[in-house]
Amino acid sequence: MERGDREPLVGKPSSSYRTFPHSAARRLDGDYLRSLHNKRLYLAVFAAVLGNFSFGFALVYPSPVIPALEAQPSPALRLDQHTAPWFGSVFTLGAAAGGLSTMLLNDCLGRKLSIMFSALPSALGYALLAGAQGLWMLLLGRVLTGYAGGVTSASIPVYISEISHPGVRGMLGACPQIMAVLGSLVLYALGKYLWLVLDWRWLAVAGEVPVLAMVLLLCFMPNSPRFLLSQGKEEEALGSLCWLRGEDTDYAREYEQIKDSVRKQSRRVSCAELKDPFLYKPILIAGGMRFLQQLSGVTCILVYLQPIFKKTSVILKPEYDAALVGLVRLSSVAIAAVSMDKAGRKILLFVSAGTMLVSNLTMGLYIHFVPASHNGTVANTTLGSSANLPAEPTNYITLIPLLATMFFIMGYAMGWGPITWLLMSEILPLKARGVASGLCVVVSWLTAFTLTQFFLPVVNAFGLEVPFLFFAVISAGNILFTGCCVPETKGRSLEQIEAFFRTGRRSFLR
Repeated sequence: MERGDREPLVGKPSSSYRTFPHSAARRLDGDYLRSLHNKRLYLAVFAAVLGNFSFGFALVYPSPVIPALEAQPSPALRLDQHTAPWFGSVFTLGAAAGGLSTMLLNDCLGRKLSIMFSALPSALGYALLAGAQGLWMLLLGRVLTGYAGGVTSASIPVYISEISHPGVRGMLGACPQIMAVLGSLVLYALGKYLWLVLDWRWLAVAGEVPVLAMVLLLCFMPNSPRFLLSQGKEEEALGSLCWLRGEDTDYAREYEQIKDSVRKQSRRVSCAELKDPFLYKPILIAGGMRFLQQLSGVTCILVYLQPIFKKTSVILKPEYDAALVGLVRLSSVAIAAVSMDKAGRKILLFVSAGTMLVSNLTMGLYIHFVPASHNGTVANTTLGSSANLPAEPTNYITLIPLLATMFFIMGYAMGWGPITWLLMSEILPLKARGVASGLCVVVSWLTAFTLTQFFLPVVNAFGLEVPFLFFAVISAGNILFTGCCVPETKGRSLEQIEAFFRTGRRSFLR
């Protein structure tokens, strides 16, 4: 066989390792990638990530609503110090349940229909929140919107990765995070300005708009060619790829490559096959990244941002906290989207984890060593109670926690935020992608719920510096995990990434 009949996966050619036989397909070359028409692909991605917009909107919904519900004249709707935390955190339990159900939905309905299915619980949840007459309706509405968010979290990254080509998959893989941040910013804007003339219930009504738009647009979008081939719908899969790539491109060659990969994985994954490194290694890597992402403290910091700033006497008006964080997240994710297909995934993960390490360490040491007189009058109060007490910053040193938090959010949004979702959809093998992506979402949101519930008790018992120092240790672990376990997937097709794991070469994880 001649050298041109087989292509190496990456790097220099090797006689002991080849990716695909010539009869299946050749590696996608630069000329082919440059010839593709991406407008329809971008439209399909936009339709899908409207689900992430709704997710970001629902996630921070309690931020402007909790103060209104705490001041409600009706006892049936009034929140207190015990029910308010549940109104915020029960969303993550719904998201975990959504991820669990997606383990079946992704393979039964397909990626596109799973995303569309999420509109049902989302619309019902917003309706319950808008028309709530009691606490149970508020909590159930939060659970349902969280469930929808869990479904979209597991389905949208997989759908995007399977319809994209290597030339733009990194950029498009960051779009879910960008839209989630935009959804949060829109919620903050509506909560600040629309609320001046409308009741808080109208925020839930506004949440219905992106859900309906998502369903309408997705009706005209194709399903994933890989999923259609796994269901034996070859003509429909070819038509889908033709629509996404353009009729005058050499999409048939890519189709044959995808078809060959699907043929090798036609059977459903069994328990015995989980012993195969081809399956368990990418699942462990993806699950480990989701676990470490949440342990780095991002959910706790976002949820308790204003109390943390109050505790550390940051010179900043509370109403501008969330907007500032949202703008930092948005700009950082945009940088990651532009850089991902050029610099690569691993370098951004290293920079991200390093930035989070320095930021968390700075925050922990600041809280531990700065005297209480410089830390405001609330230094010895609990974190929960500090939100209602006046702060008296006495020194410009109080800018340190503000800058540390901003750099933490920036570092997270540049790497460990969007890239963990992208890599989850890239490295999971096709035959286990639906189930494993749902499992990763379950791990992520259960970790977030547990950490958020324990954050306040730990702060009240040991001090605010303890969780930040813990987050710094986890960030250091993220650096080690990236260097030892995470593969570089820039410029590789999903079939090439699967071939890496199938060979069992240790160099894949270097």
